[in-house]
Amino acid sequence: MARRGAAENPANRFERIAFEPEPADPAEAPAPDTRFFTDPSRRILAENDSPDVGFDVSLNPYRGCEHGCAYCYARPTHEYLGFSAGLDFETRILVKRDAPARLRETLSRPSWKPQVIALSGVTDPYQPAERRLRITRGCLEVLAEFRNPAAIVTKSRLVARDADLLAELAAHDAAVVNVSVTTLDPELHRAMEPRAASPPQRLAAVEALARAGVPVGVMLAPIVPGLNDHEIPRILAAAAAAGAGFAGRIVLRLPHGLKDLFETWLERHYPARKAKVLNRVRSLRAGRLNDPRFGSRMRGEGIWAEQIARSFELAARRHGLDGPRPTPSAAAFRRPGGAQLALF
Repeated sequence: MARRGAAENPANRFERIAFEPEPADPAEAPAPDTRFFTDPSRRILAENDSPDVGFDVSLNPYRGCEHGCAYCYARPTHEYLGFSAGLDFETRILVKRDAPARLRETLSRPSWKPQVIALSGVTDPYQPAERRLRITRGCLEVLAEFRNPAAIVTKSRLVARDADLLAELAAHDAAVVNVSVTTLDPELHRAMEPRAASPPQRLAAVEALARAGVPVGVMLAPIVPGLNDHEIPRILAAAAAAGAGFAGRIVLRLPHGLKDLFETWLERHYPARKAKVLNRVRSLRAGRLNDPRFGSRMRGEGIWAEQIARSFELAARRHGLDGPRPTPSAAAFRRPGGAQLALF
C-alpha cells in the first residue's frame, strides 16, 4: 500500500457487521483516495478532564488525519464515527468548514470564560487539506482578533505559514507552539509518518516561528522503545539549534485496536525488531501493550521508562531545553466591538 500508514481496515469495535475484502498483496493494491466529509457537529469546542494534558478546551478542525502515522493514538476515535481505525482514519476525513464562524459565536458570548484553546486535542490541525481549506488559519484569525490564548501541537511545516497570526498572539503572551519531532531518520520517517512533513521541514518550521518571536518547542512524541528512543539526544540537539525554547516527551501508547494495527505495521516494516519493541512496550505498561491510567499513560513505568526519562532530561539540560513550557495568558482577551456596544 503506497504512502499509507495502515494497509488494512480492521473491523470497527462498535459495529456488528464488517466488510472483508478478498485477500490481496498490499504492495499491489492501489492506494485509496482521500475523501472529505462535512462534519455535522454543532459544538466547536471540546472539554477535557484528563490531568495528563495541559489544557481544558480544544478545537479540532479535522477528524481523521491524512498524515497516516502508524502510531497515532487518535485512530480509535474514528470508530465513534462508524469508520475503521485503519485506512479509514487516514482516507475518510471529516471537516468542520464552519469552525471559524462557530468559534466567533462562542467567544462573543458573555458566558465565555477566556482560557487557552488547544489546536488540536486529537488530530493535526495542519494536515495536508489545511493548505487548501485554511480552516485552522481562519480559527487563528478569530483567536487573534479576540486575543484569546492558543496552544498548538503539530508535525506539519504548514504551521510556519501562520507565523504572522501566532506572532500577533505572542505579542500578548497568548500563543505557544509545540512541533512534534519523532525521528531524524528519513527511512523510519517515511515508514512511520508517510504523509507528514520530513524532519528537516519540521525543524525549519521551528526556526521560522522562533524567528517570528513565537514561543516554540518540540515534542518527542511518541518515543517508541527499541525503535527511536536512541535518537533522543540527537533530536534535542537539532531542536535547540533550530531555536526551540523547550521540549517535552510522550511514550508510545496503544489504545484499543491500535495495538493490532501497530503490531501489523512492525511486522511489515521492521519484522526483526518487532519482538524487541513490543516487549519493551509491555515493560512500560505493566505487562500489557496499553495502560490507560492517568499519570502513567504518557510516561510509562519501570526500568525502560526511567531510562528514557534520564536520557531525555540529560539531553534537555545539555541543550537548554529543560525549562518549563510557557503558559499562554488570557489577560489581553477582548471582545471586538464591546466598547462601542457599551455606549448604548
